[in-house]
Amino acid sequence: MSEPTNIPMFPLTILPLPGELVPLHIFEPRYRQLLQDAEVNDIQFGIYFTHEINDQKIGSLVKLESVIKRYPGGEADIIVKCDDIFTMGMLTRTYRSKPYPGGEVRVWSLDQNTFPGHELYDLFLAYLKLRNINQHVNVFNLYQIANELNMDVSDRYRFLTSPEEKKEVFVLNRIKFQMHLLQQEEKSKDNYYLN
Repeated sequence: MSEPTNIPMFPLTILPLPGELVPLHIFEPRYRQLLQDAEVNDIQFGIYFTHEINDQKIGSLVKLESVIKRYPGGEADIIVKCDDIFTMGMLTRTYRSKPYPGGEVRVWSLDQNTFPGHELYDLFLAYLKLRNINQHVNVFNLYQIANELNMDVSDRYRFLTSPEEKKEVFVLNRIKFQMHLLQQEEKSKDNYYLN
């Protein structure tokens, strides 16, 4: 974990995982200013996870990837990419002299070169096949696999706050569960006929 540092903050009830691309609609004037600062200065900012389950005060460190659309009133649709996870020390109403919030954080500096064992990797490839996804990157790290599972915020939170040695088991169990659901869905198709 890094030394404490201050970064701009965008509190939301989402929890992006490392490597994930996230669409955001920017409309409040203070966050339009944050977008402008991110474009001009190429800065990272935090998405603080403002959910009641977040007792460990974590959030996602993100960076602007692209602006998809600008609206006449100043709103914008953007894509950000999650680079890392942080723990919040203190959230402030403003960041330096800016109108948007800021926060003192410790960045986790996650190793995104953590590759899964053979059991998880083989099961993940079988999961992709069940979903009819046949073209994909050659090698997936643990966070890329977690991203593909479309977990809800509770599962994302449990995954991120699990000890490192248990993260792979957590993902393995999620894949098994989702594969079970997909297989049950396929079986149910055989039982229904259209008139």
